[in-house]
Amino acid sequence: MKLTYSTVNRLLAGAALAVAVGGCEKGVDPSIALANAGSPAATTWMHFGGDAGGSRFTALETITPGNVKQLRKAWEYHTGDLDPASFDAFSTRGFQATPILAQDTLYFCSPLNQVIALDPATGEEKWAFAAKPDLEGVFSIKCRGVSYHADTAAKPGDSCPTRILAGTVDGRLLALDARTGLPCPEFGDDGEVDLTADFENVDGGDYIVTSPPQVIGNKVITGALVTDLQHDEVPSGVVRAYDARSGELIWAWDPLQENLRMPVGFRPGSPNAWAPFSADPERKLVFVPTGNPAGDYYGGGRKGSDYYGSSVIALHTDTGELAWRFQTVHNDIWDYDVPAQPLLFDFPGDDGPVPALVQANKTGFLFVLNRETGEPILPVEERPVPGGGPAPEALSPTQPFPILPQPLHPLGLSEEDMFGFVWFDKQACKRKLRELNNEGLFTPISTQPTLVYPGYMGGSNWGGVSWDPQRNLLIANTSRLPTIVTLIPRESLDEEARRKLVEPQLGTPFAVERSPMLSPLGAPCNRPPWGVLTAIEFPSGKKRWEVPLGNLRDLAPFPLWMNLGVPNSGGSLVTASGLTFIAATTDSYIRAFETATGLELWRDRLPAGGHATPMTYELENGSQYVVIAAGGNNYMGSREGDSLVAYSLSPARARAGQTSRGGG
Repeated sequence: MKLTYSTVNRLLAGAALAVAVGGCEKGVDPSIALANAGSPAATTWMHFGGDAGGSRFTALETITPGNVKQLRKAWEYHTGDLDPASFDAFSTRGFQATPILAQDTLYFCSPLNQVIALDPATGEEKWAFAAKPDLEGVFSIKCRGVSYHADTAAKPGDSCPTRILAGTVDGRLLALDARTGLPCPEFGDDGEVDLTADFENVDGGDYIVTSPPQVIGNKVITGALVTDLQHDEVPSGVVRAYDARSGELIWAWDPLQENLRMPVGFRPGSPNAWAPFSADPERKLVFVPTGNPAGDYYGGGRKGSDYYGSSVIALHTDTGELAWRFQTVHNDIWDYDVPAQPLLFDFPGDDGPVPALVQANKTGFLFVLNRETGEPILPVEERPVPGGGPAPEALSPTQPFPILPQPLHPLGLSEEDMFGFVWFDKQACKRKLRELNNEGLFTPISTQPTLVYPGYMGGSNWGGVSWDPQRNLLIANTSRLPTIVTLIPRESLDEEARRKLVEPQLGTPFAVERSPMLSPLGAPCNRPPWGVLTAIEFPSGKKRWEVPLGNLRDLAPFPLWMNLGVPNSGGSLVTASGLTFIAATTDSYIRAFETATGLELWRDRLPAGGHATPMTYELENGSQYVVIAAGGNNYMGSREGDSLVAYSLSPARARAGQTSRGGG
């Protein structure tokens, strides 16, 4: 059996799921929904990241460090997207949506592109629309969220005065009436735009919209995920803006041909933009994170397509013209995409706030930039990196290294960093390391097995980072799992190897094989923690604290399992009351940490892996809710499910313990 990340994650998560000792797991408390029924929402959560800049911060203070341990499940909703027969056996799937809250309704999407509206107080369904995507060839069955648009020019009686916009895994952009869930007839073709119509020879699964589109003014702006590691003729990574009312194309920005106004000539294989975008409405800028071009682990033959790869791009929202570009990895052959939503915040400068952006990427670096110019606010230096590999001329001799903030991830692995459950396990990892091409971060990929650390899951991944403006703290979760990557000359592939290799990289001279670096007993070869949560303070850019994220400490009397941290995928939420909520881990817990110190105050076991980002809101009666999607992820190896879970306090519990800090 080929070793994958799900192999190690099942090993690390399975025991915790089986034991589930010491958590706060409880069933739904029906008294909460009963007490809150009929109370409308007093706050909103209008965007995937809370605001257009993706801060994931709320000013709410009802749930505090003093009463968070009294959180209970208020309601649980099931999407029904759980039947394994609905999915291809080789697909990666997961319920990763963050709901938005507008006009007293929660809106979100399921992996199979159901768009669903719920009552925020009770979790009762208001409506559901099934997009019924064509899943043939689709390898990534996910939907991370939807977007909301209010038509300020709408007149009484107009259809769709407010609408929900969502992408699908078969490359469509939908517009639904926010009140009813019915398609908006004037948008595109009866409520949808076919995003693949402008491309030639699009195969099933080549163009997948997993992130919510970005709405700014009356425009809806979207990119898409294109197929990795398959062939070099995948669709263009073009970014397009459409009229949110009519679905008419307004502008298109192609990374290989800037500012194309007509939907023709998009060049295939260019860097794509699959992660969520951010927007600055005041400056009329949209910020786009990009991945690397086709050819993934082989840089030869790209013919200049690297220029906008693995970058954060600022575009003028009126025209699509480039405002600035900052590249986080030059000539990326390590799959070090920029996978996370850029976070917009006011940097606390010596002379006052500076409009800033912080970008996390898979290397575990954080780049802090002026969002008006793209220039670094905290210093970044170009450092020499190793050369070589089968196309040395295609590599950059230097790479950008932020001096600050401090890296979220180690920059390399040595024999001293090896780990094993027992002596022979560790020695086997040491021997394996000696056999690898290992020159540290940015070691060129070659036909010799090569250590890639961080691995292709990151470092940071799509979960991104959160910002607490009251404490000037940035919160980030990362994984630490090394990968072994090997280029296989195409002419040397025998039939058995062809069956094993699912990543052909057609159009290049090499297929590619990837696997985690594991010990004989199945543990990551690097010493723990394998997942961490970190707070970076500003303006210094230094670490305030760092703690393992997820652990198996409940398995006492086995102290070996304590504080290992576990692989994670998802994001965090920070509150004005001083709490950081995060699930993300393969042990299927949601946790609350004290933001100032990193102390874990509360946790509860979810019905499945919570590989999503929490959101929060408050009702008019004062009840605050925290909501998380718990659907697991077969690729991560965590338990699968179809639940949207809401936590809250009864009014009496909300008043209790306001001034005293609770324990975990």
